[in-house]
Amino acid sequence: MSRDGDDEDEALRWEGDDDATLAPGWKRVGSPAAAPSPGAVEGAEGATSDGATAVSAIAEAGEPDETAAAQPGSAELVLLGVFGGVYLLYTLGWILSVLRVQNAAQDPVSQVMFALGLWLAVLAPALWFGVTFALTRGRTRARLIWLLVGAVVLLPVAFVAGVTA
Repeated sequence: MSRDGDDEDEALRWEGDDDATLAPGWKRVGSPAAAPSPGAVEGAEGATSDGATAVSAIAEAGEPDETAAAQPGSAELVLLGVFGGVYLLYTLGWILSVLRVQNAAQDPVSQVMFALGLWLAVLAPALWFGVTFALTRGRTRARLIWLLVGAVVLLPVAFVAGVTA
């Protein structure tokens, strides 16, 4: 049973992969791997009949750069979307809770501090979401843990419990 080198190469690529008009915003990561010719693989010292040397040569040449940014996986993107929706709902819950509260403070300083506290409560979910992204860049597990902690801590209890002032 003989293998044709063209069939193996064709299975590893899609026709038109190198067409720049298909994906204008994409960047290549790493250096392009040069596929050895079938004649070079057969003539290489220590080459096996199944082309294991060629596979290892391609694997070594196609190593991505360590400085390249890691792309988020599908599960991470779904979780980030869920957390984003939760934080958006929390913001709406805090807005509705703040609209129910009456300011009972008498002096101007107390009134300003009370109003500031209410608006910080409204902004807290959005700030937590943004700061978590800024501080946990590239650390997926830490980002998801901090988003989970924020989902517990920032729960608008007054809105959920139906408490009115």
